[in-house]
Amino acid sequence: VVLQGGKKEEEKGEERKEGEEGEKQEKKERKEKKQKEKEEKEKEKQKAKEKEEKEKKAKEEAAKEITVIDPAGNTYYHWLFIITIPVMYNWTLIIARACFEELQTDYLVFWFLMDFVSDIIYLLDMVFRTRTGYLEQGLLVKDEKKLRERYMISFQFKMDLVSMIPTDIFYLILGVTYPEIRLNKLLRFNRMMEFFQRTETRTNYPNALRISNLVMYILIIIHWNACLYYSFSKAIGFGADRFVYPDPSNPEFGRLVRKYAYSMYWSTLTLTTIGETPPPVENSEYFFVVTDFLVGVLIFATIVGNVGSMITNMNAARADFQARIDAIKQYMSFRKVTKDLEKRVIKWFDFLWTNKKAVDEREVLKYLPDKLRAEIAINVHLDTLKKVRIFADCEAGLLVELVLKLQPQVYSPGDYICKKGDIGREMYIIKEGKLAVVADDGVTQFVVLSDGSYFGEISILAIKGSKAGNRRTANIRSIGYSDLFCLSKDDLMEALTEYPDAKALLEEKGKQILMKDGLLDLELAAQGPDPKEIEEKVDRMTSTLDVLQTRYARLLAENEATHSKIKHRVTRLERKLAPPPRSDQPGDAPPPPTPETAKEEEKK
Repeated sequence: VVLQGGKKEEEKGEERKEGEEGEKQEKKERKEKKQKEKEEKEKEKQKAKEKEEKEKKAKEEAAKEITVIDPAGNTYYHWLFIITIPVMYNWTLIIARACFEELQTDYLVFWFLMDFVSDIIYLLDMVFRTRTGYLEQGLLVKDEKKLRERYMISFQFKMDLVSMIPTDIFYLILGVTYPEIRLNKLLRFNRMMEFFQRTETRTNYPNALRISNLVMYILIIIHWNACLYYSFSKAIGFGADRFVYPDPSNPEFGRLVRKYAYSMYWSTLTLTTIGETPPPVENSEYFFVVTDFLVGVLIFATIVGNVGSMITNMNAARADFQARIDAIKQYMSFRKVTKDLEKRVIKWFDFLWTNKKAVDEREVLKYLPDKLRAEIAINVHLDTLKKVRIFADCEAGLLVELVLKLQPQVYSPGDYICKKGDIGREMYIIKEGKLAVVADDGVTQFVVLSDGSYFGEISILAIKGSKAGNRRTANIRSIGYSDLFCLSKDDLMEALTEYPDAKALLEEKGKQILMKDGLLDLELAAQGPDPKEIEEKVDRMTSTLDVLQTRYARLLAENEATHSKIKHRVTRLERKLAPPPRSDQPGDAPPPPTPETAKEEEKK
């Protein structure tokens, strides 16, 4: 009984222990769950914080990127026009107000108002520059900080800053009769130059603009010289001698208009060296006249050089065209061409020049990249090409290829575009003019073709089974001057090599057109490929294979040559890096091993 009681107590103790251990495990599991929950909550909080930080960064970046003005856009160009007005105002009127006192004192309030407006525009221009973008890696930079730093580093910022110095405060010290204190406003002249440069690139009459700019610069120089002459006369004394300005006490020379007109007249005579002016008397007057003469020589040389180059540029196209006419005239006179044919040639050239068709399109557009050239050709010729029935549903890429291969041609009245029985090597699309399908006598007209019509499209496809073959089936003659587009067979086939599906589609369309017109032999069309065509294809393949074999042989020879060179270099390096050989002399040889040393080495 005692043993059984002890056993029961032991079992109860074990059960208690197991219960306690189970409670401990439950507590541990609860703690682990709580820790996991805490960790998950912390992770979620971290993720939420990261999202908030990303959103903040995105907002900050969005805030940094501002709306900028593209320097190649219209807004920038229009602003250049606005800033050019106060620049011209300061360049012309500051010196006039400084030299002619009546001009400054009689309209003082107006000048103060104009100066204030020009200063405001100058200040806005500095802000405008900080919003003007620039290209970085082909993209327009919109970062406000980068734009501001780039402008503040530039030399233009320093000039703009100097031009914005408020020198008007010196009016309080010197008085209102000294407008020359505003000469720092002249430092914005580069904005005016930029406006004229951009206008020259935008206008269709660049030579006229260059001449007007040249005249404007000359007038500004003459204006400044006139103001300086009046001020120089005032410093010496009005009416002191014949050289200086007469005494203003004389009513004839006392008015402001007469003062300025007389000074401009003297300045123009002096700088252009055209007329005679009163000779100087004082030494200072001599130096003043010599300086004016030197400036006048430079102005005269500038006028002659610029006007000559402008006239040459204006007549460059006509000179080139006239050179071609002269060469053809010499050739016709040398070969004794008939007078009737010579007149037709000259009339054809006159038609080209009067209708502005003497320009070679390929020569003009060759300087453009391929993409821009294709876009211009598409804009000009694609609608015309789509009028052809067989090209109506072709791929856009093929149409672009064909558009680039169209060649304009002009025919005179009475010229034959093609005659019956001729081999058809090209097709024609009428852009302007009228063509007549005439009989063999050249007089009887069957049909008149006008703008948008086309002919010869079937002959250049060489469709098998065509009863006409590749021969022309009619006589087509130009009634008046006709402007056509020509597409050759070689150009079409070259373009179709890259578009085999389009080639099959065109041939199918051509067969349908021939079937409608009753010009297709179905038996010949169903016989399959022509053995001549197969032979031609085999010849092309053999020629291309020969070319590939020669290229492969060249590459193999180059590979062997480079391999031998590398081998020689490796052997040289091995010789340089090889260790020096051991000497074979007996004195340098190591002593022979003894039995004791051999045992020690074995132990080691």
